[in-house]
Amino acid sequence: MIRARLAGKEGEYAQGTTVLDVIKDIDKAALKNAVAVKVNGRARGFKDVLEDGEAVIEPIGSDTKEGLEILRHSASHVMAQAVKSLRKDARLAIGPAIEDGFYYDFDVDRPFTPEDLVAIEAGMKEIIKADYPFVAETFSSSDALALFERMGEPYKKEIIEELKADEVCVYKQGDFIDLCRGPHVPSTGWIKAFKLTSFAGAYWRGSEKNRMLQRIYGTAFASKQALEAHLTRLEEAKKRDHRKLGRELGLFSTSDDIGAGLTLWHPAGATVRRVIEDFWKAEHVANDYSLVYTPHIAQVGLWKTSGHWDFYRENLFSPMDVEGQDYIVKPMNCPFHIEIYKSGLKSYRDLPIRYAELGTVYRYERSGALHGLLRVRGFTQDDAHIFMTPAQLKDEIKGVLNFTLYILKAFGFNEFDIYLSTRPDKYVGELENWALAEDALKKALDSTGLAYAIDPGEGVFYGPKIDVKIKDMLGRAWQCSTIQVDFNLPERFDVTYRDETGAEKRPIMIHRALMGSLERFFGCLIEHYAGAFPLWLAPVQAIVMTVTDRNNAYAEKVRARLKQSGIRVELDMRNEKLGFKIREAQLRKIPYQLVIGDAEEKDGKAAPRAMGSKTFEPMTIDEFLSRVKDENRPLVAREGLQGNTLS
Repeated sequence: MIRARLAGKEGEYAQGTTVLDVIKDIDKAALKNAVAVKVNGRARGFKDVLEDGEAVIEPIGSDTKEGLEILRHSASHVMAQAVKSLRKDARLAIGPAIEDGFYYDFDVDRPFTPEDLVAIEAGMKEIIKADYPFVAETFSSSDALALFERMGEPYKKEIIEELKADEVCVYKQGDFIDLCRGPHVPSTGWIKAFKLTSFAGAYWRGSEKNRMLQRIYGTAFASKQALEAHLTRLEEAKKRDHRKLGRELGLFSTSDDIGAGLTLWHPAGATVRRVIEDFWKAEHVANDYSLVYTPHIAQVGLWKTSGHWDFYRENLFSPMDVEGQDYIVKPMNCPFHIEIYKSGLKSYRDLPIRYAELGTVYRYERSGALHGLLRVRGFTQDDAHIFMTPAQLKDEIKGVLNFTLYILKAFGFNEFDIYLSTRPDKYVGELENWALAEDALKKALDSTGLAYAIDPGEGVFYGPKIDVKIKDMLGRAWQCSTIQVDFNLPERFDVTYRDETGAEKRPIMIHRALMGSLERFFGCLIEHYAGAFPLWLAPVQAIVMTVTDRNNAYAEKVRARLKQSGIRVELDMRNEKLGFKIREAQLRKIPYQLVIGDAEEKDGKAAPRAMGSKTFEPMTIDEFLSRVKDENRPLVAREGLQGNTLS
């Protein structure tokens, strides 16, 4: 017999009883808004048969993260069935649920078109209307291989062969069959709100050496209202796409002649970058960091000592021969900072030592993974490495956390998701040190009162870490900041300090980046503000524009006065209509336009207009400078916040 528990109630059932049988017997209300269940913590479908022993059943709601994944994965199967019915040449690859949606990869003789997506959506609606049940069936691997051989599905055969399992699970809906572990919603009719969003090319298994497949993206939600809200967000996200705005606003570009994943910062983008860097450097000096600079290349032996050669090899560029020695462009800054530390004897009285660098690094990313500024091959980390005694570890972690949030808030980010990432499967060092590091990170997080989640196995190979994801104006999370504890590199590089007794001891090392990389962070800023940067960050903060040519001399004096006061200002004296000049400045997202006409010149004033349609009464230049004084500072400075890392 099987003892099943649900919502505080329980009962005994014979072998062969399904999850659905138990729910109907114990509590039918549990079916409301549920798409599947957890049985003893494992996601299962309603029609799964319970095993011997005890079964604790928990419904999975359709609007929960796990419920949406099940719903979306089921929708991907429906999409694949529609494609197979419309395109007899289609061979199935994989179709997982992803964040905010799903996709399926197909090997087809002819690429998909927008018209194909319309037809596939129509086919999906017919399949949903037919309400085919999702039925799981277990096959021996040999029978499954024979099945997919008959079906002409080589990618499914390859997956089965790699699994090396005795048995595999197959799901059927109508006449459609797919290799899948499940679970799924009970039937296709449960998919109420879906939309196919785009299509693209994708290499099989992400390798350029493999065949190019066609990927169709879609999304599904528990309700039409939730789907419509998501599609509205997608439209807004398109308007904010940093690649589109980067071109339109002249912020950055890439060039095929230079190479994919390498960014060219145009004057406007470089101006924003300079403002960010100046703020970053000033705050680090104020918080007792020492700024350093290191080379872009180093001998391969350095990376063998650090462990990157063994554990990170697929992300390193190939070595270059320099007078018989192998060098590579640096993927990390940490070994350089260690060498600076080791250049002289250190005492416990010297610690903590904090080295900070805006260091440009280079990592190999597959071309298919590159994405504007968010995924590149050359980027500048706002890097720092802190060397400390074990007794200083907790306070240093707490200080870095405070400093991280201070810097992020300065740029207008106030919502965060924080994760504590623990030891991965591939790691170096002693388990005892890993436990100490994870405990120190946890205690530091607990002491701040910040909400966080554990992310098991997502630490780096040399130590656990804290990841801080920022939320933008659309509620999207961006991975930027990271704080990593490292007992390993001090051991590998034989880093020491002398304690109170004169004995040599190993320091603990923290790796940290507050913004992550300037490229990625800049991309986030562009999308967060839709290119309309706050005054202190705007590449051009004000533009002085004349009504007629006779106002030109006065306009030049106004520009000179603003520039002298530190305002980044341009002058528009073109023989164009004022409305045209204003519209052009608005499209460039310049925060202020100062109009100069005869009346303004006579009174020694200017008529300001803000981004949008807000206008002001004419005012003197001193009055304007006084008005924008606070706007021309980071938000944290305006609010009187302190960047003291140990506050």
